[in-house]
Amino acid sequence: MKRREMFKLPLVAAAALVAMPVHAAARCEGEGTPVQFIPKTPKDASPLENELNKYPKCPYCGMDRAQFHHARHLVHYGDDLVDATCSLHCLSISLAINLDREPKAIYAPDNASAAAVKPLINVDQATYLIGGKLPGVMTHRGKTSYGSKEAALAAKEIHNGEIGDFAAALTASYADLAKDTLMIRKKREERRQHMMKKAG
Repeated sequence: MKRREMFKLPLVAAAALVAMPVHAAARCEGEGTPVQFIPKTPKDASPLENELNKYPKCPYCGMDRAQFHHARHLVHYGDDLVDATCSLHCLSISLAINLDREPKAIYAPDNASAAAVKPLINVDQATYLIGGKLPGVMTHRGKTSYGSKEAALAAKEIHNGEIGDFAAALTASYADLAKDTLMIRKKREERRQHMMKKAG
């Protein structure tokens, strides 16, 4: 499947979710992505080199990408800008608001690896376990990536869920976005209330 075709359906759906009026002054010249949403890190032709040192925090939620190495994703756009996120949830946000940037490559962790930090693989090589008993990161429904279909099927035997490719996982992420956003907001408010009580 061609990359442009793979993104067409989920990104059209995402555009409806994030559509908002933007003044002309807030746009970049020659593209539609509002300035405030453009990746802030310098252009990087080799984003996987020292990736966690260069991109330690998720730009959308602030979470530590090394701590959530098993869920982190990274998109390398065609203009060499990089968005390195903590999860597929936050990657979905990047892809939705950077509609005018064509991804050069997208990477996901290989949870079949025994390495202490899961290595990143191209999502074209990844198989996802969607749902089941494995906990998600920034989502109520897990979407866990594996470097082979065999590894994903083995995980399914233990954790249940459904097998899918990156397009299926991305579509599931957009379908879950409203519920996940409400869940995250509730958890963060509970954390704020708890911190206020401790401080008081």
